[in-house]
Amino acid sequence: MIYVALGANLPSPIHGLPRATLEAALGALGQSGLRVAARSAWYETAPVPVSDQPWYVNGVARIETMLGPADLLECLHRIEAAFGRVREVVNAPRVLDLDLLACGDMISVGWPLLPHPRLHERAFVLRPLADVAPGWRHPLLGLDIAAMLAAIGPEQTTRPLV
Repeated sequence: MIYVALGANLPSPIHGLPRATLEAALGALGQSGLRVAARSAWYETAPVPVSDQPWYVNGVARIETMLGPADLLECLHRIEAAFGRVREVVNAPRVLDLDLLACGDMISVGWPLLPHPRLHERAFVLRPLADVAPGWRHPLLGLDIAAMLAAIGPEQTTRPLV
C-alpha cells in the first residue's frame, strides 16, 4: 500500500481555505492518474516544530498507482507546484504539502527515502495514517502506529475536524 500525507496551513488563491485546498488536492491526485483508494479524516494540527505560524489541516490518503516511488514523488511535487507551493525555507507555512510516506514495507536509503524519515516522529502524520492503515507497522522500527504515537510529546496537538 502507498500512503501520501496531505497538509496545508495557508489559504490558496484558487481553492481558498486549507481544508478546501486539500479536498481539491485529492481530486488532483485522481486527475494525475493516481487512484485514491481511501482517505483519512481531516485533522487540525499544531505546527512542527512549534512556532507561531498558523495551525495545519492534515490527512493521509492510501493510493494505488503503477508509478515507482521516484516518479510518484515527482508527480506529487508537480501537483504542489500547480497549487502554488514554493519551496524556499524548510518548515515554512505552505499552501499545500504532499509527502510520500510509505510504499508498502519498501525501505529505500536513496531518493526518495522510504519510509519517510520523520513520519514516526509526527503526530500530524500518524493520527490520520491510523484512519487508513490501523495495522501498519514501520518497516525499519517494527513499531505499530500506537507505539509511535505514545512516544510523541504533548506539544504535537491533533484534533479531528468535523
